[in-house]
Amino acid sequence: MKISVNKFVSVTYDLNVGEGEERELMERATPENSLKFIFGTGMMLPAFEDALKGLEVGDKFNFSLAPADAYGEYNDTHLTELPKNIFEVEGKFDDEVIKEGNIVPMMDSNGNRLQGSVMEVKDDVVLMDFNHPLAGKTLHFSGEVLDVHEPTAEEIAAMNSSCGCGGDCGDGCGDDCGDKGCGCGC
Repeated sequence: MKISVNKFVSVTYDLNVGEGEERELMERATPENSLKFIFGTGMMLPAFEDALKGLEVGDKFNFSLAPADAYGEYNDTHLTELPKNIFEVEGKFDDEVIKEGNIVPMMDSNGNRLQGSVMEVKDDVVLMDFNHPLAGKTLHFSGEVLDVHEPTAEEIAAMNSSCGCGGDCGDGCGDDCGDKGCGCGC
């Protein structure tokens, strides 16, 4: 069976990020913890799916996604200084969570969920980066197709309650649940 719309797909892969000698292994999906998704349902990056379309069990793949086809270019306007007082819990700044390098779940004024990376904690403000962690990066995938079949009712239900990475991201968080590079858009 070939990978096509509405088929359950399981693949292994190595995800390397960067160019030439600067490539770094970012993520690995093994046979024991493979990437599982239903093809063509919006769970994955469109360019990721395009690269897998038509492959069969046992086929190997090796392709790259430019930033424009993955998580976009890095955008300096997504760096934002936020007042430090919004990070207070019971009147005290939460320095356990709000520290350089931490990823913090946030919500904008329209109720959209965002993941912000704490870049710097200053006297009165916190510098946050709301770019996807892989924005501006070229993604290199190499792997193998493990399974392609018609999805069962249980597999469809499981995919509807997860981010599509084969794992549950919590509360059906959709596109913005984390910083995985797996091609699922999360």
